Amino acid sequence: MTNSLFAASAADLTIERIRALAARPDQLESLTLEFKREYSLSLVKTIAAMANTYGGMILVGVNDRAEPGAERVVGVDAQQTIDKIASTCSEKLDPPWEPTFFTVPFDDDSGRSVVVIRVDPNAAPRPLLIDLKAPIRLSGQNSTADRDRLLKLAREEPSAGVLPMGQHVMAPRLNQDSEGLATEDFILRTGINLPMGEAGAWRPLSERSVSALAQALNDSVFPSTLRTLADGTFDRSESFRPLGHNRSRTARLVFQTISRAPVTNPVEAVVTVNLPEVYGPTSTALTATIVIDVIVRVRRYADSIEAAEAYRYSVPNLADLLEGLLQAVVDPKVVTEIARITDIDTALVSQPRELHLVADRQVKDLLHPIGLQEIPDAGASSGGIFRANPALDLRIAAERQEQVDDWLRQLGLDAGLTGMERLVESYRVATTPPA
Repeated sequence: MTNSLFAASAADLTIERIRALAARPDQLESLTLEFKREYSLSLVKTIAAMANTYGGMILVGVNDRAEPGAERVVGVDAQQTIDKIASTCSEKLDPPWEPTFFTVPFDDDSGRSVVVIRVDPNAAPRPLLIDLKAPIRLSGQNSTADRDRLLKLAREEPSAGVLPMGQHVMAPRLNQDSEGLATEDFILRTGINLPMGEAGAWRPLSERSVSALAQALNDSVFPSTLRTLADGTFDRSESFRPLGHNRSRTARLVFQTISRAPVTNPVEAVVTVNLPEVYGPTSTALTATIVIDVIVRVRRYADSIEAAEAYRYSVPNLADLLEGLLQAVVDPKVVTEIARITDIDTALVSQPRELHLVADRQVKDLLHPIGLQEIPDAGASSGGIFRANPALDLRIAAERQEQVDDWLRQLGLDAGLTGMERLVESYRVATTPPA
């Protein structure tokens, strides 16, 4: 069951979950959530505002404030309320449009329910006007789009996704030494782009929020997979902590394996949070970026200690790394801290939709050759962009594993190698516990 009511299926929308949400002392109205005791014209304005921004959820039959001794979830006559909302949407919205309604009945004989309204910005005809104005959503309140925002809404392509899904994260570049040679074996990069709530747009990053994100990353599986990739080439490791360029709008969290060899950091991971700089009014949409880089120098470490043969990366270790990376990004604790920093609902923290790989040599020369064979005259590859299947939910272990396996197969084919599919299948058989 999903943790977010925003994304839950109809069967998972229960009165118990709504009461639990309303009972949380920290649960206030936000960029994507609003409570309404009953129908009102302002409710329809909120529908338009959410449709013109990032979407959201409205719970009708819930008091917007928790008064001492008073029940917050009071319920409404569901059918009557839905009829009123639908009628007003038809009359007031230009063009006429309705969101999605769900009825969640009380678990008694009162006949009352909470009406859950979901506003999908990808389904709405944007801009959606009311009284010849285009409302937009700020943190817990509605505002009106200025001229620039209105033009952007009007110029959107039909069915264009409102939330960027990470596909615009820039590819990494290998660093170079004084002789112009690369200093890494390869770099993996993924990331996500996020909307910003009003408080997140103006509030500087706090030490507490950055520390909480670092702790969530350290509690995830990510550090253990990074140590596995280092393959014994380190004496100790340093957990994610602020290191390097950290400012009021930028946080840089770094994990490192530490070695006494000339290559002191065989494996590093850098998580960079960039909040947009705010100048002037915030009526236009602002976007934050989270970028994750895995920087690997294990082969260089082996060369520095004059190992008997050139080091090659095993497919199982790469599979573990990719799975650990994806699992960390969708980890509930990590998602919660990212949402807190950007002042948005956790449902708006998108999943990574692409992976960049940049290597200092041909990929076929980085991979361990056992089980792999070169295709004659197939050409070469020193990396690439690996797209994620948008139909897969990376929070689900089986679907996350499917995505990793797809990426490994693509890696092999792009490198001009056969046998990757068989290697991946053998690895999964060996690591899948018996039923």
